Amino acid sequence: MSRVDELIHAGRKAQEQVAGYTQEQIDDVCLAIGWALYNDDNVHALSKLAVEETGYGNYDSKVVKHKRKVGGAVEGILGKVSVGLMERDEETGISKYAKPVGLVCAILPATNPTATAGTKAVAILKGRNAVIFRPSSRARKSSTLAIEFMRAGLRQIGAPEDLVQIYDDADIPSTAELMQRCDLVVATGGGPMVRAAYSSGTPSYGVGVGNAVCIIAEDADVQQAVSMITASKTFDYATSCSSENSIIVHRSALEEVLTEVKANKGYVCSPEEKARLKDWMWKTSDKGKLALNGKIVAQSAFRIATDAGLDVPEDTSMLVVLGEEPAVQDKFCDEKMSVVLTVFVYETFEEALEKITAITNRYGRGHSMGIHTFNPEYIERMGQTMLTSRITVRQPMAAANGGHAMNSMPPTATLGCGTWGKNSTTENIHYKHFLNVTWVNEPRPARAFSEEAVWGEFFARLGQHPMSRR
Repeated sequence: MSRVDELIHAGRKAQEQVAGYTQEQIDDVCLAIGWALYNDDNVHALSKLAVEETGYGNYDSKVVKHKRKVGGAVEGILGKVSVGLMERDEETGISKYAKPVGLVCAILPATNPTATAGTKAVAILKGRNAVIFRPSSRARKSSTLAIEFMRAGLRQIGAPEDLVQIYDDADIPSTAELMQRCDLVVATGGGPMVRAAYSSGTPSYGVGVGNAVCIIAEDADVQQAVSMITASKTFDYATSCSSENSIIVHRSALEEVLTEVKANKGYVCSPEEKARLKDWMWKTSDKGKLALNGKIVAQSAFRIATDAGLDVPEDTSMLVVLGEEPAVQDKFCDEKMSVVLTVFVYETFEEALEKITAITNRYGRGHSMGIHTFNPEYIERMGQTMLTSRITVRQPMAAANGGHAMNSMPPTATLGCGTWGKNSTTENIHYKHFLNVTWVNEPRPARAFSEEAVWGEFFARLGQHPMSRR
């Protein structure tokens, strides 16, 4: 029996064992695995190992990430119905019953290899499903330890530990087989892996490319805005796909923004320093394509600057460059996966919308946009016209996009980007996406169909009366 066969067999057997669990029993399962990736001892061990193994991010942020993301995921499923009758509408006679989707294959990223495992597991198991994780090759040890902690939590409450498994040495062919043989795939990671999930023939949830861009309007509380953006940008050295990559600032607020950037220990690069930074951040590949230098991903600002030949204070929080026009042609408008923030300027709100659209159309379409403003017309305009899955208002995007105590977004580490980002949904992927739902419809008195009721007003507006000529 191959390793894939073993995992599939064990996962399906475990899922069959919990298929008849009550709501209370499955909630206990979620509480057990959630605590396993929330309690201090385990979180400290996981955060330390994740940084040591991958070289991405920093220990303190990863501890906070576990507390915020895993804690939020557990809080988000409490009191929610995922077993039996979910809804009943007496007027329509429609009842909805929750059922498991079965066995899920979940792909984990190197940038967030442990907390993502926890948030996914809570959402998946809430629906009485089982999961097989496929970790990044760069994060096998840390992801495996996370799964071991969750399996121990399952054993403590007498639940089948094979509800959570990991294929820690999977190669490309075996990963493809795993995706094909599971009932559902959820992929968080690089573009090739997401595309592989969608082409596996198995129903899949994937995520699009991130490139969060945020507007600072003329009425913004600049001190608050820059403080939030700095916290978001520097958290875990920008491993989050929701960390702001560029900001578009009203010209009247530019000087205040740059002053606040410096107050938050950001370093504003000169044009010459920006050129040196660009030469280090993007390198030409063997195929002649300019690509992001992996050595700058999720590293400290001081390390990036030093490696680029810049002289900055050791406690620098982030590197800031002024964007060139047209903004869409400046390489610094791309997603940078690093604590490097680009600042563009606008005169009118129309210009700001044009810039944010052009930048995200180039890279990161459909993922997210943000704005710091108190003007409801600006917020309404963005909501009505921007082709993006989420618009975050007056919040740090890395925290807020995936759900936070400051908002009511569904807690997750997996952000759908809609058809704009080649994804199947614009939603935050949470427990509802891991349910099959049976609709039971009971008869109601038949409705009389009336052409006049359907088309009468329409034709009256046109000044036509085709129905009267029949």
